[in-house]
Formats: sequence, C-alpha cells, structure tokens
Amino acid sequence: MSENNRVFGVSLAMLQEWLDQRIELVIAQLLRAGVLLSAFVVIAGAVLYLAPHPRARVDFHTFHAEPQQLRTVDGVLHTAFGGSAAGIMQLGLLLLIATPITRVGFSIVAFAMEGDRLYVIFTIFVLVILLYSLFGSFLIV
Repeated sequence: MSENNRVFGVSLAMLQEWLDQRIELVIAQLLRAGVLLSAFVVIAGAVLYLAPHPRARVDFHTFHAEPQQLRTVDGVLHTAFGGSAAGIMQLGLLLLIATPITRVGFSIVAFAMEGDRLYVIFTIFVLVILLYSLFGSFLIV
C-alpha cells in the first residue's frame, strides 16, 4: 500500500469505515434518545391528565376532536409550557415526529462531512418534504 493512502499509519479505507460506524452509532443513539424522551413526556402528560380523575370512563361512541389550540405546533407549545396535561401529551407526540426529522438533518451534516454531494441533495429534498408535511398547513390559506 502506498504512503499516500495512509494517515498516521492507518489506511484511509479503515478510517472511512470507522467514521461510517461512528455515524451509524450516533444516528442509532439519536433515534433511541428521541423515542425515550417522547415516551417520557407522553407518560408524564398522561399521569397529569389521569391523576384528577382516576376512575373516569372513556366514551368511544362520540368523536371529540382536539381543541383548536392543540392542532398546531405553536398551540401545542403554548399549552404544554402552560402546564396543560393534554398539551404535554401532544408535545410528546411532536417530539416523536421530530425524531426522524432530526435524524435526516444529522444525515445531511454527515454526508456533507464525507463530501457526498449527491446524498446531501437527496437528503435535503427528504427534509423539505418532512418539514412541509409538518408545517405546510401554515402555507395554505
């Protein structure tokens, strides 16, 4: 092997493989942390929601839509940080939705670090689609 393919006695192929493994590990930990945080927030909201009425019965015969303030990201944030149990549960669901979006954002950075422009472009396209699906309702009047 030539000297040009080695850095500090390590081949560039081995260095690239190590970097790829580190990126996969960070992505796995990112997804795991997002799901666990989301579950914790939803459970905390559910405990706050059920604590005042431990024996309440649920009526599935009639559909009850969420209040208007819990239908937007801004509304969920305001109600959750205002202490509303339903808002806290909705915030947990938003965190669950944000987890794969964060993963895609991290992937853009990882592909850019590797110098893979084609994957950066594709991943940015995926991120735009994900963000539009979450915030696109604000664009429609």
